[in-house]
Amino acid sequence: MAVSQSFLDFAGDLFAPFGEIAIRRMFGGAGVYCDGLFFALLDDESIWLKADEHSRPEFERAGVEPFRFETKDGETLSMSYYGAPGDFYDDPEATRRWTTLALDAAARAAKLKKKPAKKTARAASKSARRT
Repeated sequence: MAVSQSFLDFAGDLFAPFGEIAIRRMFGGAGVYCDGLFFALLDDESIWLKADEHSRPEFERAGVEPFRFETKDGETLSMSYYGAPGDFYDDPEATRRWTTLALDAAARAAKLKKKPAKKTARAASKSARRT
C-alpha cells in the first residue's frame, strides 16, 4: 500500500460533504472514516469503497474488482472493499451514489458489531430480585 499526502488531501476534500472525515494512515495506505464509520481505503492513489452483501452486486455490475493484498506468506486475500468506478472521480452524482453505498455498508457492519450483550446470570438474578 502506498498513498501520497496530496491524494490524502484530495480524498478528504472529496468526502467532506458527507460528514466529519478522518483519514488515518495504516500499512502504507490509509483508512477513511466518516462520522466514525470506516467506509473506504486509500491505496496506490486509488479509493476502495466498503461493500457488503447488499451493495456488492452494484460494484460487480460496475465491473470493479475487490481490494486484494498479499500476505507475508504469499497468499492473496481480498477484502470487502471495491475499487471506485471510473466516473466516481469526475461526476459528483456518481461520487454521491457510490459513497452512500459505502457508508450504508459501513453502518450495517457497525450495527452488527454492536449487538446487545447477553445478561449474565448474576445480572439476571439481581433484576429478578428487584421485581
